[in-house]
Amino acid sequence: MSPAEAASASGRHIGKLWIAFGIGAVFMVVEFAVGWATSSLALISDAAHMLTDVLGVGMALAAIILARRATTGLNRTFGLYRAEVLAALANAVLLFGVAGYVLYEAVGRFGDPPAVPGVPVVLAASLGLVANIASFLMLRGGAKESINVRGAYLEVLADLVGSVGVLLSGFATLVFGWRYADPITGVLIGLWVLPRTWKLAKNALHILFQHAPQGLDVAAVQADLAKLPGVTEAHDLHVWTLTSGMEVASAHLTIGHDADPAEVLRIAQALLAERYHIEHATLQVEPGDSARRCREMSW
Repeated sequence: MSPAEAASASGRHIGKLWIAFGIGAVFMVVEFAVGWATSSLALISDAAHMLTDVLGVGMALAAIILARRATTGLNRTFGLYRAEVLAALANAVLLFGVAGYVLYEAVGRFGDPPAVPGVPVVLAASLGLVANIASFLMLRGGAKESINVRGAYLEVLADLVGSVGVLLSGFATLVFGWRYADPITGVLIGLWVLPRTWKLAKNALHILFQHAPQGLDVAAVQADLAKLPGVTEAHDLHVWTLTSGMEVASAHLTIGHDADPAEVLRIAQALLAERYHIEHATLQVEPGDSARRCREMSW
């Protein structure tokens, strides 16, 4: 994926993100108001989680705007594409905080669960569920193309499951008068959020630490480059991800004295693009007697 394609992967979903932001903000206020009025921990926790949806989608929008405004420049040689990854990591941190709060508060209520009126909780949860389904459907396509949009999508997905839990909790309270339904639902919401949050944070950190793209065999890439006609050695190979769908590589290729540097460069770039889908590769072609300095470097 080229830089322009990667930028448009998030950019073409910006309208849907704005709609999801508006829907989340309105129904977050509704759930918070009803939750505080009824002392429903499940509803308050779902509203707090919806707050992270609103903040997460807001950061996703900000990241896309930054990336589109500053994709080039002498002082920003890679633009601001990493803003998307930072937004995804911030979303994960918010989710960890909300999940931890929900678990802590829910456990504290098991000793003396308060009476929670079922009707207001069911109505508010139903509205929240409708809002989350709408946002989920709008962001589902973009989640496959951008880690930034995926961060917002995962938050909406987790909140959708939370809304279902709150709805069931409200029905249990309404029909059976079971006070433990509310704190149990709070625990289940927290346990649902944590593993998905960890995966999102792990993927974001994987990119920020400039690890090789997941599923890419770096040793195989180096071996294939070394086997190219005219190449005697491939070294100083680095492969990393700039942002979703934008893999970048750099390498030194040592060639024989009778090899054509331009031809070696052409076939090496073609190999990386066609076999490994790395469109942006910076390759240094060097004669055999100049490769010694690279081996003497410590990193």
